[in-house]
Amino acid sequence: MIGYYVHHQGSGHLHRATALAAALDVPVTGLSSLPRPAAWAGEWIELDRDDRWADEPGDTAGGHLHWAPLGEPGLRSRMAAISAWIADAQPAALVSDVSVEVALLARLHGVPVISVVLPGDRGDRAHRLGQAASSALVAFWPEEVEGMVRGGVDQRLHRIGAVSRFPVRASGVARSGGVRRVVVLGGRGGGGVTDADLAAARAQTPGWEWEVLGGDGPWLADPFTSICDADVVVTHAGQNAIAEVAAARRPAVVIPADRPHDEQRTTARALAAGPWPVVVEPEFPATGWADRLERASALDGSRWSRWCDGRAPERFAALVGEVVGAQAAR
Repeated sequence: MIGYYVHHQGSGHLHRATALAAALDVPVTGLSSLPRPAAWAGEWIELDRDDRWADEPGDTAGGHLHWAPLGEPGLRSRMAAISAWIADAQPAALVSDVSVEVALLARLHGVPVISVVLPGDRGDRAHRLGQAASSALVAFWPEEVEGMVRGGVDQRLHRIGAVSRFPVRASGVARSGGVRRVVVLGGRGGGGVTDADLAAARAQTPGWEWEVLGGDGPWLADPFTSICDADVVVTHAGQNAIAEVAAARRPAVVIPADRPHDEQRTTARALAAGPWPVVVEPEFPATGWADRLERASALDGSRWSRWCDGRAPERFAALVGEVVGAQAAR
């Protein structure tokens, strides 16, 4: 038995956890303030939110914690629930995706922790403490990609490639044809493209059909068909969105959103510096969309094959097995 803590912000953590848990050959209990997903096979413990009263982290213990507001009843309740589950289930390991505080709680209960490392600047005290307390660190980008994380990450970081909840398409598969299509992926994490931005881009591209998913547009539980049938995907730089575009082998215009720790802008810079089939823009451009879509559509989507090869869940399962095996051998 292992536990898998899933952060509630956005949808990427949940999609990734569901795909990874399905690859493991041990029972997995989900721990999250999100509702249990329909595809989750194991136990699910829905935790209280830790921001029922507080909207600021408050005292961060000299920067050693990210979110531990004093007097917050939801924080107290969720930590007590995780502690009770550990005492009862006696898990062999816990995956933290992501929370320094949950990682530390598990480690203080004598449970080995596998911490997910996200892109961006992770050299602050809290990140360094969480990493030091972890038995293994895992990241979801390929080995050869440089500059995805800054500060404090040591040689224990296992870069296993992107995880998509959808199967990887064969390289070289073309879309179905017809009118040229743009699919815009909006995130659930806040911010992003506005209706006015989209109206201006549409006006510049009369030969293209635009579809907006997520953000202020419709939310599809399964957007993969739309992504696969796009000539170009316009997307933020969240890990889940990039993984799904890569799995579909579609070229993209990547426009990072502002996120803590410079997360998406770091990913965008790494993409721009590599061989990936992307056109990267720092902000949603007001002009030049006709040329931009032509340049993006001419890129070879099969070049995503190293970013997301479909085998990351297998590599993750092997890493979990190593951590659990090492603990059992003690």
